[in-house]
Amino acid sequence: MNAKRSDKIATGVLYVLSGIIVLILAFLLAYILIKGLPVIFKDPKFIITASNPLTGGGIAVQLFNSVYLLIVTLIISVPLSLGAGIYLSEYANQKHWLTGVVRSAIEVLSSLPSIVVGLFGMLIFVLQFGLGFSVSIRCLGTDCVQLTIDDSEC
Repeated sequence: MNAKRSDKIATGVLYVLSGIIVLILAFLLAYILIKGLPVIFKDPKFIITASNPLTGGGIAVQLFNSVYLLIVTLIISVPLSLGAGIYLSEYANQKHWLTGVVRSAIEVLSSLPSIVVGLFGMLIFVLQFGLGFSVSIRCLGTDCVQLTIDDSEC
């Protein structure tokens, strides 16, 4: 078998496998939406009321906290990561040892699982500094993850 033919076979196999994975993901998403949306929209108060530990209830607080976390994280991390990425790629002396150390640190931190960085953030911000549990502290932990990911892309 020549190289061109084996390349076409391998490409076809990879396309088929990729298509199967996309179909599985689409099926899972459709299943979740088909089963979940009727339950959420059956009672309109479910979205706008807070949950009660004893009787169940809505998801208003969780939705608000998720949107708040997203917005605050983006407000903090986007300007910082863009500035750091532009500085490292355009203005930093590429031959300086500190630039190499910073780039290596960014690559290492961006490869860590987000749960590890989140637990480390909780240990530092909540336990060590005594700031307590809040959405703002979660934003700081999420920023630590987002900054390294955004900087590694620049």
